[in-house]
Amino acid sequence: MTDPAQRRASRYALRYQLPRLPERRLTRDDDDPVAELLRRWAGPDWLHTADFADAVARYRQAARIPQAAYGAMEFHRWAFRSQLRPDGLRYARRMAAPVTAPTLQLHGSLDTCVLPRTAQGSGRYVAGAYEWRELPGIGHFPHEETPDQVSEAIATWAR
Repeated sequence: MTDPAQRRASRYALRYQLPRLPERRLTRDDDDPVAELLRRWAGPDWLHTADFADAVARYRQAARIPQAAYGAMEFHRWAFRSQLRPDGLRYARRMAAPVTAPTLQLHGSLDTCVLPRTAQGSGRYVAGAYEWRELPGIGHFPHEETPDQVSEAIATWAR
């Protein structure tokens, strides 16, 4: 990752490298890291809706399932640590093959986790037909923030 802005946006993953500590924070009752993360990465229009409140409650409840938070954090740990391990190198080699299926990429213009300018480069990993669409005013969760718009975009593209 060479883009300094994307490096800054990805710093959250460094906090997840400590074993068990991030999970304990996710499952505590005295603060709300699930809502905090969703607020930080979502587009502003979604934040004040009943749908956002429902999503926060659903994800908060899921994070408190025994070992669920650990599994979610372990993905970030593996992605970070595996870069120099044999299993990570095997994974990287397999992922280097371009996607040959037709691909539609939808991305929120206000995504602060994976910056749009970083995501726009994803087409180089697709050998099949590829279409990029940036969704204005949307954050990191297009399928949650505007499910009807996402469904329509997929249906239109698939036709």
